[in-house]
Amino acid sequence: MATTKRSQPAWSCDQVSDTPCLKLFNSLTRKKEIFIPKNENKVHWYSCGPTVYDASHMGHARSYITFDILRRVLKDYFRYDVEYVMNITDIDDKIIKRARQLHLFEEYVKTATDKQIVQKDILLALGNLKKDIEQMDPDKKVMTLKAIEKLTSVSKLIEGSSLDDIKLALNEIKDSFGAYLDTLNSADVPDNSIFESLPRFWESNFHSNMASLNILPPDKLSRVSEYVPEIIAYIETIIQNGYAYESNGSVYFDVAAFDSQPIHHYAKLVPEAYGDSKSLQDGEGDLTTSAVNEKRSPNDFALWKKSKKGQTLDIHTGGIDLKFPHHDNEIAQAEAYYNNKEWVRYFLHSGHLTISGCKMSKSLKNFITIEDALKKNTSRQLRLAFLLHSWKDTLDYSESTMESAMACEKLLNEFFLNVKHVTKRNDINKLAIGYSKWLSSEIELSKKFNLCKSNVHAALCDNIDTKTVLEAIRECISACNVYLRDCDSSAVNHTLLLDIAKYITEILKVFGIKTADEIGFPVSDGNSSSDVETIVTPYLNILSDFRDSVRAIARSISSKDILILCDKLRDEILPDNGVRLEDFDGKPTAIKFVGREAILRERKAKAKAEAEKLAEKERKKKEQDQAKAKKEELKKIHPKDLFKLETDKYSEFDENGLPTIDIQGNKISKGLTKKLQKIQSTHATLHKEYLESIEKI
Repeated sequence: MATTKRSQPAWSCDQVSDTPCLKLFNSLTRKKEIFIPKNENKVHWYSCGPTVYDASHMGHARSYITFDILRRVLKDYFRYDVEYVMNITDIDDKIIKRARQLHLFEEYVKTATDKQIVQKDILLALGNLKKDIEQMDPDKKVMTLKAIEKLTSVSKLIEGSSLDDIKLALNEIKDSFGAYLDTLNSADVPDNSIFESLPRFWESNFHSNMASLNILPPDKLSRVSEYVPEIIAYIETIIQNGYAYESNGSVYFDVAAFDSQPIHHYAKLVPEAYGDSKSLQDGEGDLTTSAVNEKRSPNDFALWKKSKKGQTLDIHTGGIDLKFPHHDNEIAQAEAYYNNKEWVRYFLHSGHLTISGCKMSKSLKNFITIEDALKKNTSRQLRLAFLLHSWKDTLDYSESTMESAMACEKLLNEFFLNVKHVTKRNDINKLAIGYSKWLSSEIELSKKFNLCKSNVHAALCDNIDTKTVLEAIRECISACNVYLRDCDSSAVNHTLLLDIAKYITEILKVFGIKTADEIGFPVSDGNSSSDVETIVTPYLNILSDFRDSVRAIARSISSKDILILCDKLRDEILPDNGVRLEDFDGKPTAIKFVGREAILRERKAKAKAEAEKLAEKERKKKEQDQAKAKKEELKKIHPKDLFKLETDKYSEFDENGLPTIDIQGNKISKGLTKKLQKIQSTHATLHKEYLESIEKI
């Protein structure tokens, strides 16, 4: 009898749940959009670089650390093939003006021979500064007043000083005096090399600062000065396309002609700023003369910016302050050149940076360079501060912000050190320890770890929300700490703990934080820190075990000298070499490689906290002593005179010294009179005690 061939049953599965996908806040739509690169996995990314005429400051750090984090997440987490291009603006009105002023100042100092002429020139510079001071905006007015104060101070020094001392003093007024010289001699600078050396110096400084902040260098870097022929050809094409015109030797973009075409729309980023002539003027540079008669419309703008790559950009990034007119004009120029309606798909803008709640400004004395910031905090702490905030919102660089960053760093580092300790103390090579049976505590911790990974992925998909990522990691670390607290150290599941520690390390690495090869932070900035820890650990284990034995014997025979020696090893000798020992009753000592610099920072922070605690204690004691002294002085006052001292409350009194009329001329109520009588009675007792104490003397 023939049998029917048995086949596989129909297969089915549950409906696939909605998987999070990457969304980015796009300034072109002002909402989060699904990120879809034009060419599959390839991402073309252009970022505005700096205009290099001065030191890089925390405003630059706000943008470049932010974009470094976003770039690393796209590249190392979402695995996009990112081509990151940055431009350096090394031809600009600010650069020309700054270079010229510095050159004129240096030439003046070099050739000055007459003190009286120097004094006369300083007084003329003063007059020039004072000329329009009342019409200045508040910030500029404050800066100008400070410059006037410095110029006045230097002019007073001249009479009693040598010419060499005067030349040294002139450095204090370099900016303001150089600006004055520029008004006299701006056309007398034939040497173009001065306009090259200044931007080269500050560009080098910028790259050095970026390296100090662990910011990846761009894949490609272009400079405006290297593309002048391309800029000319670029502008000629825009003219040929009917979107620009030549007027009196200048070339202007014809906003009306561009905006009238159906495929074009001027001011895509900030349409409400259309017609803002002040912003347009600011965007055209310091040296732009009045061009009202040259332009067909006040909305037109000068063309001088560098051309961009020919292909459509996936991502363009820049600071939020550049939205209009800089980026809107940039979009218009590119779309006018290619005669298309989409030059860039996603425009990302980093949020503002404030300093302790205020706008960063030299006039407020809160202008902080990157080098100054790195003297107070490490690059890791600065990056953590940025990670604890949304990249598109305002970040307030303040003491409380950095305290939060350091607290986050401490939480992470202590977790890594604890994991290293518990996994080192036992023989990790014995697989039985790494793969021991999972109990309810391991199962629960594993669930929380999986939830952490899920929350991290969802947060990164949601506009790269690093703040929520760190919160998810903090909750996971908290669960690990509970597990370590409740679990016998010999029964700790190494594999699970190491997996969690490695995962957190990997996420931090994605964010651009320097990490060790496997777990946690490097002990130092040196390249061999991980090797040092690996090599030294066995010897430190022996030393720690020996010290534990010595302490145990010392306790049994009550030998304080041996215990003091053990404490000295823990508190002074090993910390000076970057190692921290932590003693626990009934458990082996924890060995933690923290690094000498980190321990010094801990000591400094501890000393500061103790000093503040002592100062607070002394302040309270002083207040108590003052209150006590005041109370003693008050006892000397006769009860009838007690309320007569309160002239701000009462104006008339009875024969017993009780108030009858208040300061407003109102009669004192019966209820208040009773209260005052009670106070007077209590005071009479204290006054009597005072009199008795005098009699005893």
